[in-house]
Amino acid sequence: MSNLDKAGINRRTVLKGAAGLAAASAIFPSAFAIGGQAKVKVGLLLPYTGTYAKLGTNIKDALELRIQQAGGKLGGREVEFVSIDSEAKPPKAPELTSKLIKKEKVDFLVGPVHSVVGMAMVKMARKDGIITVIPNAGANQLTGSLCAPNIFRTSFSSYQPGFPGGKAILEDGHKRVVLMYWNYGFGKQVAAAFKQSFLPGGGTIVKEIPTPFPKVEFQAYLTEVAALEPDAVFTFYAGGGAVKFVKDYAAAGLNKKIPLYGAGFLTEGVTGAQGAAAEGVRTTLHYADSLDLPANHRFRDAFKKSFGRHADVYAVQGYDAGDLLIQGMNAVQGDTSARAEMIAAMESSTIDSPRGKFTFSKSHNPVQNIYLREVVNGENKVLRTVEEALEDPAEGCKIA
Repeated sequence: MSNLDKAGINRRTVLKGAAGLAAASAIFPSAFAIGGQAKVKVGLLLPYTGTYAKLGTNIKDALELRIQQAGGKLGGREVEFVSIDSEAKPPKAPELTSKLIKKEKVDFLVGPVHSVVGMAMVKMARKDGIITVIPNAGANQLTGSLCAPNIFRTSFSSYQPGFPGGKAILEDGHKRVVLMYWNYGFGKQVAAAFKQSFLPGGGTIVKEIPTPFPKVEFQAYLTEVAALEPDAVFTFYAGGGAVKFVKDYAAAGLNKKIPLYGAGFLTEGVTGAQGAAAEGVRTTLHYADSLDLPANHRFRDAFKKSFGRHADVYAVQGYDAGDLLIQGMNAVQGDTSARAEMIAAMESSTIDSPRGKFTFSKSHNPVQNIYLREVVNGENKVLRTVEEALEDPAEGCKIA
């Protein structure tokens, strides 16, 4: 049954004269008419308080910056942002996601930062079919077993910084490694990915040391590392934990004897707090402030001018989420009901990102370069590209 039949109007009757044309226009609005009727509502579920507040704020600001650069519109329509503080608390995720979808009736979901929040959010978004863009949460499942046609990610999977870490350490000549990480989902996934490249490449894990999350008492473990005398140490720590770990590592004198490596979050956004202790630390990540790319220079200049602070990888991921929404909405001329067509356009898009151009895998995760970086004078300097166009395996994804 057509929309006209549902409305109790016969096509032949509708198309008689100007009145008929007006009725047809009301029932079948053009893209222009849709654009003139309402703003596009973009729901943001990000942390604005607590440990991850800076991450959420940088993502939000950069996303809005990218859309402002496109005239403040998506597909010709004005944009309204509806922001909710996730507080990075998983138990609240279902309620807050439902509020954005059911009460606020947003057209798009963007978020979150925390992976467990992301899994709760994605489960609801899959059922509703709302197009969702993940600008940080890195759990493999989000574009793996929980993948769906309407779910996209503009950040990374935990596999992507972990797997190249093993390759980078081997290339640097280190074969006996201690593996340390926070013992929770994301940390365990990074460690597993590291082993997938390191062990087949001829490396040996001298000892694997999972440490309790989110505790930051590392001294006893570092005493053990010193006794083991490995060629290097590979880690996953982030935020305050990364600051404490790097400082403790240097205080124990290990930075002078045993090279320290990690997934990029070990030094991303925290080198200022780490100070001299971070010098020489090497990490693998899909971005570095110092990337000499026109898109990166433009982005960093615009972000600094707009917000008075320097951008980081989280801002990059938010910026690219904005770019993806722009491309999708432009492809359907602002018609948010054309989800299938919009998804197809987003799937085939290329993002000219500050990190370097990237595309999307069949599971909608970035296919992107991973760089080896070293802290030099407080900045993560790119040493080389470890992996070009690295694609996540997307284990369990049925659309891949």
